Amino acid sequence: MVVDTDGYLALIEHLAFNMDVFTSDDGDIGPQSVEDVVTDMVASNIMAIFDQNPELHASVRFKLLKEADSVVDDLGEVLAGVWAKPATNGQIAFLDEYIALMKNLFDSAVAKYD
Repeated sequence: MVVDTDGYLALIEHLAFNMDVFTSDDGDIGPQSVEDVVTDMVASNIMAIFDQNPELHASVRFKLLKEADSVVDDLGEVLAGVWAKPATNGQIAFLDEYIALMKNLFDSAVAKYD
C-alpha cells in the first residue's frame, strides 16, 4: 500500500539526509521522547485519514493500521539512538513535516480505494 512504494523510499532517503537533526542536542527539550512524538503524530494522522474517509472498508482500515505500525517500526530502527531520548523542538518540527509527507502517501493510497 505505502511501505512498498517509491514515495516511501524517497521519504526514508529524506530522513537519512537529515539525520543531523537527530545527532544534535541543540535546542529546547520537551517532556516527550522521540518515540512518543512519532507515535502520537502517526496515530493522529491515521485518525485524520479515517475521519476524512468514513466510507473506508474495514479491510482497508486494517491495512492502513498495519502500514502505520510498519512506519513507526522503521522510524524506530532508523532513530534507535535517540528513540527513548527527549525530543528537541527541532526534532519535533522535522518529524511534524516528515509525518505530514507520510500522510500524503497514505492519502494517495486511500484515494485508489475510492
